[in-house]
Amino acid sequence: MKFMKKIIIPGIATGILMLIFGMIFSMAFGALFPSVNAEYQSVLFRPWTDPLMMLFFAYPFVLGMILAWVWNHVKVLFKEKDFIRRGLRFGVTAWVVFTIPGMFVSYTTFPISLLMVLSWTLSGLVYTLCAGLVLAKLNN
Repeated sequence: MKFMKKIIIPGIATGILMLIFGMIFSMAFGALFPSVNAEYQSVLFRPWTDPLMMLFFAYPFVLGMILAWVWNHVKVLFKEKDFIRRGLRFGVTAWVVFTIPGMFVSYTTFPISLLMVLSWTLSGLVYTLCAGLVLAKLNN
């Protein structure tokens, strides 16, 4: 029961919020920079018609569960009384640890534009900030 309350429920809630805000961010970024959407048509990426692409929507939930588990172990390090500050600080920390190294490797190894990497980096920030807020609120 404790695992359910501290990991599963916050992880699912985090996944839902990250999915919603991630889709909004992706649509907004694509509208502002249409070249990024065009870049997804490259043979580097699976087409949306590929059944395996349905797993793409599991990503926020997998990340949500991982971040819920991490938060449960490190929340004592974030001592602010206000859950918003605690959550945002955790979100930025998680972004630096999880996203920045991956984006560096992506940019240096794949033939993708800097703008695409920037969009992924910023969406990672949106994800982790959302996660931090939800987790700090649901699992004090």
